[in-house]
Amino acid sequence: SEEILLTEKAANQVKKLKAENNIPEHHGLRLGVKGGGCSGMTYVLAFDEKPRENDKIMEQHGIKMFVDPKSLFFLSGTVLDFSDGLNGKGFVFNNPQATRTCGCGQSFGV
Repeated sequence: SEEILLTEKAANQVKKLKAENNIPEHHGLRLGVKGGGCSGMTYVLAFDEKPRENDKIMEQHGIKMFVDPKSLFFLSGTVLDFSDGLNGKGFVFNNPQATRTCGCGQSFGV
């Protein structure tokens, strides 16, 4: 499916980040990929006031997500989670399309 799933834990963390950084409620979470990183691709997470022209817009747990078509191609089926375990805090992309990750969960190859 083209959907990207946001876990409740990740959604709560996004809400917390918004509050801490005084980001307006209506801003969405931009998910994307860009070249670079140890496996060829790096994930991008940012807050964006409004979607761009061709963005796919998804909403889960009260969080709007904006994904551009190129990134969606790589991110389809991904689950965005938040980990606060021993390996450090951070958002984790569980991407079924990533054939190899470099352990940090931050970049991947397809």
